[in-house]
Amino acid sequence: MNDSTKKQRFQAAVMPHINSAFNLARWLTHGHADAEDIVQEAYLRAFKFFDGFHGEDGRVWLLCIVRNTFYTWYQQNKVQSQHTQFEEELHSSNEESDILDDANPERILIQKDSQRLLQQAMRELPIEFREVMVMRELEDLSYKQIAEIIQIPMGTVMSRLGRGRKQLAAILAVNNGGAK
Repeated sequence: MNDSTKKQRFQAAVMPHINSAFNLARWLTHGHADAEDIVQEAYLRAFKFFDGFHGEDGRVWLLCIVRNTFYTWYQQNKVQSQHTQFEEELHSSNEESDILDDANPERILIQKDSQRLLQQAMRELPIEFREVMVMRELEDLSYKQIAEIIQIPMGTVMSRLGRGRKQLAAILAVNNGGAK
């Protein structure tokens, strides 16, 4: 396959999923800049090995590469990333609230606080639960797709989702109870 054909196939199969790739990377890394680095590295790897892609689901294939790239990055940066974090969501503008500027200010504050609490609780989940929660709840992937990406049985995906949801509920209950 010539380079032009490869580029066209790559753009059609993989490029439409850049938002999903970034979303997964951001939730795994907790940071915008690190997520951008991981997605960039994942896309370079994906393009390099695109000749080996024979599947129909470019999204699943790409998210598998993003996940693997994250774990390589995580092993290299584990200690530093656990101690130094910039919470992008807390320091950036929320487009949704910008759109709702005519809405009730109290409701907007409550929504922002709820969103912040949920994001904080998601960060507290162990990575194996957080990644399946992000793929299922935020990226709307099927259990089968998640199992394929993580390379675990579908039953394990369901178990991790169940346990992750329970832990998330417990974290939110503690955080919500502590705020009152």
